[in-house]
Amino acid sequence: MRRTLKTLALLTLALTLLAACTKQKDSQHWVGTWTTAQQLVEPHNMPPDPGLSHNTLRQALRVSIGGDSLRVRFSNEFSNSPLVIWEAGIAQSTGGSSIDPNTSKPLTFNNNQSITIEAGSAVYSDALAFDLKNRDDLAITLCYGETAPDVTGHPGSRTTSYLMPGNQCDANEMPESIPTDHWYTIANIDVKAPARAASVAILGNSITDGRGSGTNKQNRWPDVLSEQLLANPATALTGVLNQGIGGNCVLKNCLGPAAVDRFERDVLMQHGVKWLILLEGVNDLGQTPDSLAAMQVANDLIAAYDQLITTAHASNIKVYGATILPFGYSF
Repeated sequence: MRRTLKTLALLTLALTLLAACTKQKDSQHWVGTWTTAQQLVEPHNMPPDPGLSHNTLRQALRVSIGGDSLRVRFSNEFSNSPLVIWEAGIAQSTGGSSIDPNTSKPLTFNNNQSITIEAGSAVYSDALAFDLKNRDDLAITLCYGETAPDVTGHPGSRTTSYLMPGNQCDANEMPESIPTDHWYTIANIDVKAPARAASVAILGNSITDGRGSGTNKQNRWPDVLSEQLLANPATALTGVLNQGIGGNCVLKNCLGPAAVDRFERDVLMQHGVKWLILLEGVNDLGQTPDSLAAMQVANDLIAAYDQLITTAHASNIKVYGATILPFGYSF
């Protein structure tokens, strides 16, 4: 009897632990670990020759939080023609155009190697098992088919990408590639993370995008914030999503779409967002011709902030408003 009771106790404990592990696994959810705000790329920021069509582009980036599986979002949202990706892959970056081949894995779309992204659309890759660590450097390699003449991307990458003629997706390094300090097509990376994990989205302009930071240094202020959050056990499961666009405005289209227009895509549609930092408006004020116009813009900004805050609260997102930094004119 004693042995039977002991056996039952051990079985009960094992089932309890199994249930707990299953519950913990089931409670995982997608959380954004990296993003870059999308816009129509201006003519002077277009891909260099030979262009994207029928060629290979390797793009480097640094995530915030890690996970054991990921998915990547690709965007053709600001283009008027379809975009074809023949092949896509992801790997650990080892600097420059080089990757660690032991970590290289293909990205698929509904189990297909290729995908056509229609004009005005975006797609996610299939979920992929990947050992991603906090603040890892990744390289996403795209072999394009036909691409749109009007390109969707993010000009202010502060990170070098590498363009090669033809299909070079399997190359471990690209010594003859053409460098370009812009991102194209790539938009988001999500990771599977525990239920308590969440992300903070930062809606801003060039200050957030990385104005003043060094190319390939990964030292924008959102990068520094990510490092500080990871260093604190209480906030170590917080992803940081940089949605800054240099020259962006809140109320109207300046460089990139107005913040009030991109708010749904860049904040509400991001996965796992629990907090928002709103640091934007200096470009709206800076374009006013006189104090009377500036006062009207200031009032319009306050109304826009109220709208964004109310919308964020309705999605259970807490908002932190950052003060617009001082600026002046030189005559």
